[in-house]
Amino acid sequence: MKTTVLVLAAFAASQACGQTPADPPAAQDGSRTLRPVVVTPTPGVAQEAFNTPASVDVVDRETLRNSQLQVNLSEPLVRVPGVIALNRQNYAQDLQISIRGFGARSTFGVRGIRLYLDGIPATAPDGQGQVSHFDLSTADRIEVLRGPFSSLYGNSSGGVISVFTADGGPDKVLEAGTAFGADGVRRQNIGFSGAEGSWNWNLGMVHFETDGYRAHSAAKRDGFNGKVRLDATRDTKVTFVGNWVSMPDVQDPLGLTRAEYEADSRAATQAALDFNTRKSVEQLQAGVIVDHRIDDVHALKLTTWTGHRSTEQFQSIPVSAQAAPTSAGGVIDLDRDYRGVDAQWVARTRLGSNPLTFTAGLYGDELKENRRGYENFVGPTLGVMGNLRRDEDNRVRSFDQYAQVQWESERVTLTGGLRHSEVRFSSRDSFITPGNPDDSGSTRFSATTPVLGLVYHASDTLNLYAAAGRGFETPTFNEVAYRSSGATGLNFDLMPARSRQFEIGVKAEPLPDWRVNAALFQARTSDEIAVQSNSGGRSTFQNVGETKRRGFELALSGRLGGAWSTYAALTYLDATYGSSFQTCTGPPPCLAPNTTIPAGNRIPGIPRTAAYAELAWKHRPWGLETALEIRHMGKIAVDDANSDFAPAATLFAFRLGLQQKVDRWTVREFVRVDNLADRKAVGSVIVNEGLKRYFEPAPGRTWLVGVSAAYAF
Repeated sequence: MKTTVLVLAAFAASQACGQTPADPPAAQDGSRTLRPVVVTPTPGVAQEAFNTPASVDVVDRETLRNSQLQVNLSEPLVRVPGVIALNRQNYAQDLQISIRGFGARSTFGVRGIRLYLDGIPATAPDGQGQVSHFDLSTADRIEVLRGPFSSLYGNSSGGVISVFTADGGPDKVLEAGTAFGADGVRRQNIGFSGAEGSWNWNLGMVHFETDGYRAHSAAKRDGFNGKVRLDATRDTKVTFVGNWVSMPDVQDPLGLTRAEYEADSRAATQAALDFNTRKSVEQLQAGVIVDHRIDDVHALKLTTWTGHRSTEQFQSIPVSAQAAPTSAGGVIDLDRDYRGVDAQWVARTRLGSNPLTFTAGLYGDELKENRRGYENFVGPTLGVMGNLRRDEDNRVRSFDQYAQVQWESERVTLTGGLRHSEVRFSSRDSFITPGNPDDSGSTRFSATTPVLGLVYHASDTLNLYAAAGRGFETPTFNEVAYRSSGATGLNFDLMPARSRQFEIGVKAEPLPDWRVNAALFQARTSDEIAVQSNSGGRSTFQNVGETKRRGFELALSGRLGGAWSTYAALTYLDATYGSSFQTCTGPPPCLAPNTTIPAGNRIPGIPRTAAYAELAWKHRPWGLETALEIRHMGKIAVDDANSDFAPAATLFAFRLGLQQKVDRWTVREFVRVDNLADRKAVGSVIVNEGLKRYFEPAPGRTWLVGVSAAYAF
């Protein structure tokens, strides 16, 4: 780490010494290279990512559409340093996404990270998030915020991922596309965007199917995403957003043991076949965003949303394990209704001769959940819904107040923020039988999370920055759903994890058409929430003391001359337990911790190294682009004991795209080949799986072909 600090310091000095302010670098064709504008680091205030005191990256629309399936968020996020987005090849469990190690323990869904779609949270007030309704075919960009400034978003803000739907217009455009490839992958989408008078819209529908790389992993997903904006007056804009997703009977092959993985990586574990493990999801969500400029200084923004999500999941809990009076069965049936509001005031004024921007807001949201559990058998028949074993109504509410101020001078920008959060959990038990008592209860958590950042503008092409902040992460309802002792009811003994994050970095444009972003970071967390036991789709959690996450990120992009360009991203992350603790290992049931995890063990689910690089070539007269991609993932610990590791893998991919414009038509074709060398690799791991079924294999060599046509009128 000391060597890296010296390298950063030397690089900064070489850029700053004797350099006078200059215009932004120009492209080789004479046009200026535009810096991306972001809003995620400073909510409500747009500014260049280059000038923020935070690690924030943007994946633009061209990159999102560039020879990709446009279904999984893991496709574009592989380019972002500090982010690990693992495609589990299991649509019943979604992606595994972590940012600087936060969120790595999640066995399904996304936690520890705040997710947004067009400003509407995709993360519930308890910190559990979903990405299945994110539509990449209509997206304009993805912003990824890492480090201390993430804590300004409240509970479970180890990082922030924001997806923004593209605006329509100026032309009306009707577009349709399809893609198909290995393992029965099929995707069709249709979109209609445009503008008329004071209205602007972008609507899209997508259908996706796959037979799955592994046995018993077929999936189908239908979705809609839409954004409609009304410029009601010169100072008032009203945006309506809505989306819907349906995923019926998505098969779950479960994980494989080491022996099963080595024998046949395409197999499903036998329990998945016996119980026909699967999940069905349907979600409908709508929101309204009102932006109003009061005058040249003051502006208001009001965001409201509501939605419903239903989930039915058949697990592989053995019949014998469901005989206990306290068993919740092997089928989970959830109905969730949620809603929220975010009211924000922004004042742009001056302090002396320098700009001063002040942002303040109130945020509140609520989730109501009816959780039912059923046996997963009827007589000798497995994988069907049997007798009721659990019935409770859960509720979680959050109420936050936040403020942020930014002051800019010629050489220095100071940004400070403060957020106070309160999260309340309550549960009412309606299933009370002999041996299964009333487990109703409630709890409340609160935290104040400050953040402070400084940017030193050494020149127009070099910024140095530093940031520090505190964050917190409550347990989710899924994490309090079960007690390790085997008793029923919610585990309200879990406490929030609290973190302190620090970061220093460099953002530079050392040559025309070249950009370099580098950051050193550290996060220390107390009362870390970790898996205590995990078996048959049922996880219990505990607080385990201190953890440490420290590392280095680097992103480099530029033109090599002529039609050649390159991009590279590198992450080094050392994530370890700072104190020893007890956990469950061995075959279930494990009703009490039986193994000591020593301080210094690696946190599972987190590779120490990750890298992405590409070498691209464009021939603009033909509308042709081709590139060779390299992806590296270091080995990943599968459990807290570090008893086994998913091996490191370096995979190559090739893409080729064509584009033709004829009158009002734009036609695109592409072909893509992943894992060119057909290497055997692990796609992700199920951390601390009690039966040692840790491994979720990645596909071998796969291919994908796609075409789309758009007509503007």
